[in-house]
Amino acid sequence: MKQDKKILVAYNAPVSIYSIYTGKPGEAINGVHDLSEVGFLDEINKICTSLSKYYSCVEQLPIDNNIESVIRKIDQFKPDVIFNFVESVEGITSYEYCIAGVYELLGYQYTGNRPQTLGNCLNKSTTKNILKAFNIDSPSYLTLTKIEELDKKDFSLNFPVIVKLLKEDASIGISENSVVHNFKNLSEQVEFLLNTYKSEIIIEEYIDGKELNVAVLGNSILPISEITFKGLPKGLPQIVTYESKWIADSDYYNSTKPVCPAKISDKLKNEVEEIAIRSFNALKCRDYARVDIRLDKNNKPYVIEINPNPDISEDSGYYRSANKFGLTYDNLLKCISEFALNRSLNDTKNKAV
Repeated sequence: MKQDKKILVAYNAPVSIYSIYTGKPGEAINGVHDLSEVGFLDEINKICTSLSKYYSCVEQLPIDNNIESVIRKIDQFKPDVIFNFVESVEGITSYEYCIAGVYELLGYQYTGNRPQTLGNCLNKSTTKNILKAFNIDSPSYLTLTKIEELDKKDFSLNFPVIVKLLKEDASIGISENSVVHNFKNLSEQVEFLLNTYKSEIIIEEYIDGKELNVAVLGNSILPISEITFKGLPKGLPQIVTYESKWIADSDYYNSTKPVCPAKISDKLKNEVEEIAIRSFNALKCRDYARVDIRLDKNNKPYVIEINPNPDISEDSGYYRSANKFGLTYDNLLKCISEFALNRSLNDTKNKAV
């Protein structure tokens, strides 16, 4: 029997973008949406169909930068819970946490993580500083905003290093050129990213070992996934690039394969799980998140990223772990919805006291 609840599924309205998809020089694709958003639109309809099995009224709300219209539509619908899939607004990822803030100011409960967590996790430097405060290892790093800040004499990181955008996700800007082994190539990649994306850069020591994804759901650790790179042409760095996720005819897409559960020892599994839950708590995550970890040659784990509100589509790594845990796709969506509905119920009780 369906619950008499109103669920509003909010997501970022796609926008046409000009930027280079692969993170390396190439032609811009005009009039085409960011490829990471195209498939996501199909998923929204599937998600609404799933939620409609449990709740009496499920509606969609694409979020754009007309915030007055967004607020008006939310207030008109008066949802019991907003299922928050917003990752950016008009292509600006830093607005992700602002939208969560709007929900809070309006007094509506919503799924997933709060503004502070979303903002802290988006900024990789902030994430690392918080992890350090909780004695959780992550690779050594530095940040810069212009090429003049990169000084060979003062450069203290050990090569190889990996060059990323400081405040982006979905592997935007990450390519086969991201891992560099000398200062000349480092300068070239930094300059390329600065010129292409007009955004801050983070350089961190590259951990050359297994990559593990640890999905956290509430207080539960889901089965760990390992990202394998079998078949990747020799010489290419074993990293998850933009091509790995979104360019179907690329070497990276066809050679980047997840294995779940990961083939690691029980001792290492326990260590990785403990680091993941500590990281989840350190960043004040709630409901669901994914902690990405790489192992060095001695199997020492380093947290490379924490992804609050990760992709939970049916073909996502997160759902793969949830499915191994015993959850159907419908179960997963209902579970996340119930986290927020329970908070809403508690709010009502507290107001009545």
